[in-house]
Amino acid sequence: MSDIARLNDFGQSPWYDNLARSLLTGGGLQALITNDGIRGVTSNPTIFEKAMAAGEGYDEQLAACGKEGLAIEDSYWRLVVDDVGHAADLLLPVHEASGGADGFVSVEVSPDLAHDSAGTIVQAKSLFERLGRKNVMIKIPATLEGLPAIEANIAAGINTNVTLIFSLARHDKVIDAYLAGLESFVAGGGDPSTVSSVASFFVSRVDTETDRRLPEGSPLRGKAAVANARLAYRLFTQRFSGGRWDALAAKGARLQRPLWASTSTKNPAYSPTLYIDELIGQHTVNTLAPASIEALQKGDGNLKGDTVTADVAGADRVMVDLDAAGVDFDDVTLTLEREGVASFASSFHDALATLEKRRAEVG
Repeated sequence: MSDIARLNDFGQSPWYDNLARSLLTGGGLQALITNDGIRGVTSNPTIFEKAMAAGEGYDEQLAACGKEGLAIEDSYWRLVVDDVGHAADLLLPVHEASGGADGFVSVEVSPDLAHDSAGTIVQAKSLFERLGRKNVMIKIPATLEGLPAIEANIAAGINTNVTLIFSLARHDKVIDAYLAGLESFVAGGGDPSTVSSVASFFVSRVDTETDRRLPEGSPLRGKAAVANARLAYRLFTQRFSGGRWDALAAKGARLQRPLWASTSTKNPAYSPTLYIDELIGQHTVNTLAPASIEALQKGDGNLKGDTVTADVAGADRVMVDLDAAGVDFDDVTLTLEREGVASFASSFHDALATLEKRRAEVG
């Protein structure tokens, strides 16, 4: 059994943070599902930009879009919807075998809507209906403007992956949006067991930005990301207990699981599986990039369960020590949110430019 599959034994679902047509048609995704226990797929504009730039498998459909007179952005969404739908079909047996807990494929609304609540609500509904599959999640960024859209999405019974969460304060508001959305859905006669959500809490970028603000040789370097995620997990356990949650759970509501995103290490001085080894726990998801998949396939089988709950007091101390060292962690997380939105928007527009160029080449 690979280390990827062993994560399932510890209550953590490994999802693949990658999607490309060649992965679908060449059997790569099916092999990961069958051999390594991959239980879901996430995508984002950066992933699609890379896939479309490579071009493999897209030219024929792109040419057909051109002959239909589709605008470039409409062509982009047709390609994306086809890839996401194909991946969801491959993962449907996982979804059914897990009782609806896993087997999801996530697709993100346009990053141009990151600060547009109404526009996000409209596109999220449109994408979900267009895909027409119960094991699709619509990704919405956890910007302040995204929060009302998250609540509306859940209230409409739409599976939702909340992305770009960096701070505990924003994670808390995301949980509020999920609970309020569920309450509205139930009040309208909905069955909450049919709605799923994950809260994508970003990890490695936190160390990248925090380390940049610390002096060379500081013992706090490489500590912030794991500490922040462990505190997010504590918040998750606190919020999904007590009267409000118990009332929803009694009706069949599902936990909004923390999903560890951006878990491939950016600093070569750190272990390539640092953000996997240290964040294993019950009711969590870890999205694994190709580099992480490769590292885990070569693993030594020494993964340990419940590491996300280890030394939470130490995580608190890291935050206190960062403040004492002059690091404004609130500014770190706001910077990362702003840069994350900008990065996905840039990738989205790069993808459109790539498609326009390729369409001209393929006729």
